[in-house]
Amino acid sequence: MMRFATVRTPDGPRVLMDRDGTVVQLPFASLRAALEAGVHERADSFDGCETVAGPVDLAPVVADPGKIICVGHNYRAHILEMGHPLPEVPNVFSKFATALVGPQDPITLWSESTDWDWEAELALVIGRRVHGADMDEARAAIAGYTVANDISARDWQRRTSQWLLGKTFDTTTPVGPWLVSPDEVDHAADLEITCTVDGQVVQRSSTADLLFGPAELVSYLSTVMTLHPGDLVLTGTPAGVGAGRDPQVFLRAGQTVQTEIAGLGACANECVARAGRQLDKELTS
Repeated sequence: MMRFATVRTPDGPRVLMDRDGTVVQLPFASLRAALEAGVHERADSFDGCETVAGPVDLAPVVADPGKIICVGHNYRAHILEMGHPLPEVPNVFSKFATALVGPQDPITLWSESTDWDWEAELALVIGRRVHGADMDEARAAIAGYTVANDISARDWQRRTSQWLLGKTFDTTTPVGPWLVSPDEVDHAADLEITCTVDGQVVQRSSTADLLFGPAELVSYLSTVMTLHPGDLVLTGTPAGVGAGRDPQVFLRAGQTVQTEIAGLGACANECVARAGRQLDKELTS
């Protein structure tokens, strides 16, 4: 068993490695750098690192991905609840690293949107450079899996045919707590995925309902772009989103959203209201 996390320390961010229940701090300031060094493929090289025990301040598991690639309409039941036909190819969009927060950090509900929605997602992290990969190469390029919630501003998402602005508001996307090695979870072939809002289950499904699986997505994406260690791919959300309900239901300040995937852990995040113009004033004062 092997898993990785990124934590905040007085000396800056550091990477933790949990190998068979023993947690050590690695000499890397980011998981991206650790993956570039091949830590997930030669963990024995880091024996003797300082052991870590007790609570830690978890940052986004990958805080500085070179790319964040997202897939929409990728669970069969969710596609049907939104009234769309099953796509023939993945529906791909992106977001930026400023959207990421840790698995226990607040989610910011910016006042510029009123339609904040939850989207529990399986995410994968690339572990080796890959381009034009076949299925076997794509599977081997996955360093591991983690939990994400693609919190979406539906009103901004629907302003145009391009979803980007509704998907990448700052400090809205929790990712973590751990990056779990593929062998531990059978490449996420059939994991229960749930989302709760204030303890009420709003999404419950299995990754077996994915239309395009992790290796298929990596192969498809690598046809267009070179994927590098630390790149983050969110694979889509199952049925049960607020926008798919009648009447629609959206998040409010003070609510807690918990996203959990069996074998990978959970993100538990409080929703906090904030005005964008307030942030501008803080940055310029």
